[in-house]
Amino acid sequence: MIQKVLQPEGWSRPSGYANGIAASGKMVFVSGMIGWDQQQQLVSDDFVMQARQALLNIVAVLESDGALPAHVVRLTWYVTDKAEYLAQRKALGQAYREIFGMHFPAMTAVQVAALMEDGAKVEIEATAVIPLCNV
Repeated sequence: MIQKVLQPEGWSRPSGYANGIAASGKMVFVSGMIGWDQQQQLVSDDFVMQARQALLNIVAVLESDGALPAHVVRLTWYVTDKAEYLAQRKALGQAYREIFGMHFPAMTAVQVAALMEDGAKVEIEATAVIPLCNV
């Protein structure tokens, strides 16, 4: 894989994400995924379960083009409740590692007033770069 974590000299290493990633290859953009199944039904009203399903949905989209979670260079998280996100960090981290392993791309998390789908608590979009040797 042609990826390089960008860590400025003297900066503290971030926990659970990278400050930046440099990569080359075929870019794959995954739309915002929420915690629903293939029938577009939310799997739960639990924040962590919705996030887990959203991550699984990202993996499914990536796999449809031969990409892996390790190819993800950026995740953007939209959450409806910052306090719930922060309170669930430990369980969220565990779910993340079950699906993405110890791969931590550049990430952004923002609180939004609402998501388009009623009942959705989190939406995650991804950018991946598949090395040209895999294309």
